[in-house]
Amino acid sequence: MATIEVTDSTIGPTIRDNGIVLIDFWAEWCGPCKRFGPVFEASSEEHPDIVHAKVDTEAEQELAMQLQIFSIPTLMGFRDGIQVFSQAGALPAPMLEQVVQGIKALDMDEVRAAIAAKANA
Repeated sequence: MATIEVTDSTIGPTIRDNGIVLIDFWAEWCGPCKRFGPVFEASSEEHPDIVHAKVDTEAEQELAMQLQIFSIPTLMGFRDGIQVFSQAGALPAPMLEQVVQGIKALDMDEVRAAIAAKANA
């Protein structure tokens, strides 16, 4: 699956309706974003079971502000509708693959329990 563009109106359903979603927040003028783009695209081809989405922070400034994107590129990872990863900076392919494998390996029952425990603290 190739990368898809998401917007303020499509990001919620994209995250909610898919198991694993990686989102690359980028801008046309950003050099590191342009270098990360092909790495992200290659990951989308290697992992058709994962939604690889992109948000143009220039076109979606309000969305970027809501998600507290202060530096680009920023990569966010979601699993079962829960944000499980966020990091600013362009990742080389091997590190992106580690992120993918780490998200796949998560025990989501443990993640939900940790969120519940934190909410009740």
